[in-house]
Amino acid sequence: MSQFLEKTCTLRFFYALLLVIPLHLHSQNKEGEKYEYFDLVRPKFDGKLAYETTDYVAQYWRVPGNTGFNNSVKWIAKELEKAGYVLESKADANDRLTYRIESRPMKDPTWEPVSARLEFLGQTDPILVSTSNRNMTYLNAASTPTEGITAEVVPIGAKEDIPNLDLKNKVVFMEFGLNGIYQELLDKGVLGVLTYNNPTYLQPEKNITSIQFRSLPPQTNTKFWGIALSFGAKERLKSAFKRGEMMVKVNIQTKIYEAEELTVIANIKGSKKPSERLVFSAHIQEPGANDNASGVGVQLEMASVAANLINSGQIDCERTMTFLWGDEISSTHRYIQEDKTRAQGIKWGISLDMVGENTDITGGSFLIEKMPDPSAIWTRGNDKHTEWGGEVLSLKDMTPHYLNDFIIHNFRQQGEFANWEVNTNPFEGGSDHTPFLKADIPGLLLWHFTDQFYHTDNDRIDKVSQKTLQNVGTAALASGLQLVNADEKTALWILSILEKESFERLENEFKQSQTAIEKGSNFKFEKQILSAWEEWYKKAYGSVIDIDDSPKTKSAIAQKQSDLKSYYNKLIGRLKNQ
Repeated sequence: MSQFLEKTCTLRFFYALLLVIPLHLHSQNKEGEKYEYFDLVRPKFDGKLAYETTDYVAQYWRVPGNTGFNNSVKWIAKELEKAGYVLESKADANDRLTYRIESRPMKDPTWEPVSARLEFLGQTDPILVSTSNRNMTYLNAASTPTEGITAEVVPIGAKEDIPNLDLKNKVVFMEFGLNGIYQELLDKGVLGVLTYNNPTYLQPEKNITSIQFRSLPPQTNTKFWGIALSFGAKERLKSAFKRGEMMVKVNIQTKIYEAEELTVIANIKGSKKPSERLVFSAHIQEPGANDNASGVGVQLEMASVAANLINSGQIDCERTMTFLWGDEISSTHRYIQEDKTRAQGIKWGISLDMVGENTDITGGSFLIEKMPDPSAIWTRGNDKHTEWGGEVLSLKDMTPHYLNDFIIHNFRQQGEFANWEVNTNPFEGGSDHTPFLKADIPGLLLWHFTDQFYHTDNDRIDKVSQKTLQNVGTAALASGLQLVNADEKTALWILSILEKESFERLENEFKQSQTAIEKGSNFKFEKQILSAWEEWYKKAYGSVIDIDDSPKTKSAIAQKQSDLKSYYNKLIGRLKNQ
């Protein structure tokens, strides 16, 4: 950048401006960046409660209404009370720390696995048994008779083969999922299915015992079941088929029963602006340790540490801080939709999902999934989607806001402090941040990916790092406390972060466009990318007014928007003349 900026006197001005920005930030470190939030949280957040909670919750196969889900709710409530939260029905007007457990009827019955065994007829060595592979039974699968069933297995190579096969009272083996063929199999009289379709990012040929859990529609009027296979079990079956062994014995026992869905909501009531709030959300359901017992645990320790800081008088919450535990996406969606007045006061939403990983074992990295910005349209340079993947967005999908860079900045501060790797990914969706965004509330995701044990029965407590739980929880809580206490100084500090990040982004995108034009791209297309980023950051600057609308903040926003526009114009001029 510096060689370009030194070419004219005007451009030297912008070069000087960029040099001033870090100095300005340095001068703000003590007060503007409010490091006291980290200084207060770090000594108290050791990750112990987060780890113990993760370990407890991870023992259960959890779906709303079942034993594991409800016991996890009881654990959360018990620890909240230890921390000083009062059940809302027993609280009085002076109790700022409260919690409640919401209960609501479920449309479908709940489900939980009891036992499962798959073996070849006449052999004592099972192919799979649930004590070793607890994900082998399809979610919502019905039970077989208590003595099990013996049936012929029919391998199916392609979905198109199904109409021509006699499958009545048979078991079907497929190396693909049930999408689009479930009802057809029911109509053909199939007893159940054996399926294998582990994605490559799970490294199935290395992790040969891993089974990624699969699900059926609720089995309220059928006796259909499914068994998902590990790579090792799949290979063993195929070898047996070649020898003509086609008879298996299957014994699956599950519980399907009526239940109510529970959601836990804890609040630290704001002292000055109680109707404005930050909502942290972590889902309880799913069978894994990292996914998402870790989110449950980190959020619980965050609530506990925050309560300790409030009760000891070390800090205040001027706005309300809310912690929500429930069913992924649906609980967060309901919280936003069921009370329109409450929803209007939600200023920020942060989802904790898969936040405890020992990345030396699981792979991947800790990630902050950004709110939709132009990297979700033009993914290039250091921006990369995970193997989860994301659809290409459009300009109308953009959500310019300071929350992205604010959270990224704070987490990188913790990363530098703890020698902990922090990365980002463009928006992909699929967790509790999406209901916030759909309601036009700023929301982002804290998570890990790629994880070679994602959604498998090898996602156990030995893949969880207490240090990671500590780092995520410390940075999330320190950031949350800063937001709920944000004032004019905070607004001006966030503007300085945005200023630095926006100039760096435009510079990096400019370099990307330079290279692209050299390789045959055209100026008009590349200008569109730079223009999208300039517009995104211009609006992100403007969003700071929701923290503070004082004349000083408004003036600073206008000045920084003008500086950004000038810098953008210089870059575009340079690109055009390339």
